[in-house]
Amino acid sequence: MAAKQKILIVDDDSNIAELISLYLDRECYDTKIAPDGEEALKAVSSYEPDLILLDLMLPGIDGYQVCREVRSKSDIPIIMLSAKGEIFDKVLGLELGADDYMEKPFDSKELVARVKAVLRRYQKKAAAAPAPAQDEKSVSYPDLSISLTNYSVIYMGEHIDMPPKELELLYFLAAAPNRVFTREQLLDQIWGYDYAGDTRTVDVHIKRLREKIKDHKSWKISTIWGVGYKFDFKG
Repeated sequence: MAAKQKILIVDDDSNIAELISLYLDRECYDTKIAPDGEEALKAVSSYEPDLILLDLMLPGIDGYQVCREVRSKSDIPIIMLSAKGEIFDKVLGLELGADDYMEKPFDSKELVARVKAVLRRYQKKAAAAPAPAQDEKSVSYPDLSISLTNYSVIYMGEHIDMPPKELELLYFLAAAPNRVFTREQLLDQIWGYDYAGDTRTVDVHIKRLREKIKDHKSWKISTIWGVGYKFDFKG
């Protein structure tokens, strides 16, 4: 029998956390509840979850900081949960590396569906990842090197920190120079065809990339208005 997938539920509202745990237990997931950010970070190491459901408004270390800490060490899927429905909050969560964002209150069936979708995308990506000995998933341009094998970006001789989704988006564009991709194509390739978000997610990640990787005389990330984006390489 296959081992149950483990889901870490991070929420200081015990009633909500226990209700989510009940929903997921019925779907044959193993769950653990962390009531605050500090306990959540400890559980990431000890419990080794396959996915994290992360509330933003936590006592002490808030959900944003928990997401930052997790993303600095791991690409465990994260679904943020919040009563805040403002675009700013959603954008910030996605910028920090969250895989999805749900507003409270939410429907139990939708929560389970999103958990399954995010886990499915993560498993597909892991299955398609090259063996560590192969470094074929890397591209280089003047003053820029991107490796999907060890998730690193070297720009102007310095290592640039960025969340996994930003790096994957940059690599995907740079691996096909001068080819235009629509926002929908980029969503399909980086987030998965069943991603529940919208095309603004792509725009947010492109904006963050441009803040970290400035235009070069040989290359740049170009906007093709009304269509999408491309990695413009002059050769």
